[in-house]
Amino acid sequence: MTIPYERTRAVLQTRELLEKLATGAPIDPDSLRRQAQALLRHFPEPFHIDLSAAAVPTIWAASDAKW
Repeated sequence: MTIPYERTRAVLQTRELLEKLATGAPIDPDSLRRQAQALLRHFPEPFHIDLSAAAVPTIWAASDAKW
């Protein structure tokens, strides 16, 4: 079971990983795979996004929003 702290940490750490990838920093593919698996373990599911969107619609949109 993921607690809110773990979910928040996963989102912030995912941002850090994406920033690292975007800058072209070298990263070992196996390390990347392990990091992605660890982050996904606690990453928000669509229903978490939907709950957030209902509570704070100025920040989030529902996961089924038309892009």
